[in-house]
Amino acid sequence: MTRLAVVEIDLSEVASASELHRALKDALGFPGWYGGNWDAFWDAITGLVPMPIQLRISGWDALSRSLPADAKLLQKCLARMKSEYPESAADVLFH
Repeated sequence: MTRLAVVEIDLSEVASASELHRALKDALGFPGWYGGNWDAFWDAITGLVPMPIQLRISGWDALSRSLPADAKLLQKCLARMKSEYPESAADVLFH
């Protein structure tokens, strides 16, 4: 599978966990049956789709304010992937 060089996701307008998962699904190309939860997100990034070389997440401050628990879980999943699967993980920029 070919990895995209850069994927950008704007999360500044996300107001719910379901909107967050929909934005992640659309930007990263998850399959239609993606479950929209953090276990499904982990499964998708580690086995279903190739992660881009760089993932640029904008609107991070807004997401952290509106959905602090989900923002932390997203950050945790991406950091865990970088630790456990460094060769296939994205370099993530939060801004």
